[in-house]
Amino acid sequence: MKVESVDLKVLATRTSQYPEDNLPEFLLVGRSNVGKSSFINSIIMRKNYAHTSSTPGKTQTLNFYIVNDNFYLVDAPGYGYAKTDKDTQKKFGLMIEEYLIKRDNLKRVFLLVDYRHKPTEDDALMFNFLKYYNLDVTIVATKYDKVKQKDRIKSDKYLNETFKLGENDNIVVFSSETKKGREEIYSIINKSLEN
Repeated sequence: MKVESVDLKVLATRTSQYPEDNLPEFLLVGRSNVGKSSFINSIIMRKNYAHTSSTPGKTQTLNFYIVNDNFYLVDAPGYGYAKTDKDTQKKFGLMIEEYLIKRDNLKRVFLLVDYRHKPTEDDALMFNFLKYYNLDVTIVATKYDKVKQKDRIKSDKYLNETFKLGENDNIVVFSSETKKGREEIYSIINKSLEN
């Protein structure tokens, strides 16, 4: 895939603010600090387009990035950050649920988890939540380059034990540093756009 254009088109907190052009959408979810901004920057081939923050939990809207005027990457607020108060967490939950219910043009969800650690309870809950809505999910295991070769078997085991993948689900190990997994993500997006 050649990324020729990208634009942060919409920041939304409710349905009325979503784009109305009905282009295919790919939702990105994951814990705060899992590397969503780095993932986006890697996929769109821009250095600091999506801002990586030293303060976890900074994204508080659904951010719609239009790519090649062809599809959207939709970045959701990170979950599981301890300092986010309960009301804000609840608001985020409702915002994402409303999005999942309303978007017929949602093609696939990329659930980002940290390859260095066992997936958290929040990661498992998010996966089950997405499967409740019968969504196709790609688990993106970020920071692959930070795990030594000898520890990767253990990391793979954790992923396979935590997530009971359906027929259309898959796992991609990913590194924004080495670009490992990027071509696989492009291939998944292209395939989804064809269907």
